[in-house]
Amino acid sequence: MKKVFERPKSLTDVHFTYCAGCTHGMIHRMVAETIDELKIQDRTIGVSPVGCSVFAYEFFNFDMVAASHGRAPAVATGLKRSLPECIIFTYQGDGDLAAIGTAEIVHAATRGENITVIFVNNAIYGMTGGQMAPTTLIGQKTETTPFGRDARAHGYPIRIAEMLATLEGSSYIVRTSTHNPQNVRKTKLAVKKAFENQLNNKNFNLVEILSTCPSNWGLDSIQSLKWLEENMIPYFPLGEFKNI
Repeated sequence: MKKVFERPKSLTDVHFTYCAGCTHGMIHRMVAETIDELKIQDRTIGVSPVGCSVFAYEFFNFDMVAASHGRAPAVATGLKRSLPECIIFTYQGDGDLAAIGTAEIVHAATRGENITVIFVNNAIYGMTGGQMAPTTLIGQKTETTPFGRDARAHGYPIRIAEMLATLEGSSYIVRTSTHNPQNVRKTKLAVKKAFENQLNNKNFNLVEILSTCPSNWGLDSIQSLKWLEENMIPYFPLGEFKNI
């Protein structure tokens, strides 16, 4: 029998505990495969803050550091400056990075910190119960916007990739998606490039990945992928926003 897939060495041999249909596990695999391919497992350190990403330390088979909510870029900055030979990345959701951590991510980017950021955007707070996030779409219903997000009351969804691309310290800013195989492959290439850039000392790198949250969206796995494609991508267009 021909073996077509095996678990990356950079993933632990345990079952993912994410909700059915969530694409965190898929993104974990792509990060782990990249680290294996680049042969940097022994000098990689990940930083996971509060949110669904906090479980990452159970699944990645290398050193992980837990950070306070939103503070992963600050922790990553300290790690990279004290251990410049190490490869440092953060794994953050939109409620974390784009809300309480907005100042942290903006200033890490404008300083040109040589770190890699994996930013998972599912347009909602996941772990805390489905509240409106900074990336929640206009009209989208959440636990705190039961009639849909209203721009006059709640403001507009923030486009992190576009904003960070304007900062001189950033070098690679891209938005990808997980809604179909073609875009999963593009996401893997983007993740690998972001790590390669860090290896080549090319300053701040961020890969924003559009993801699903079936549990809090109230949809099944297939419906969630379709909702992402039809609703999130028109507002959060895919592509490279900066590539130096």
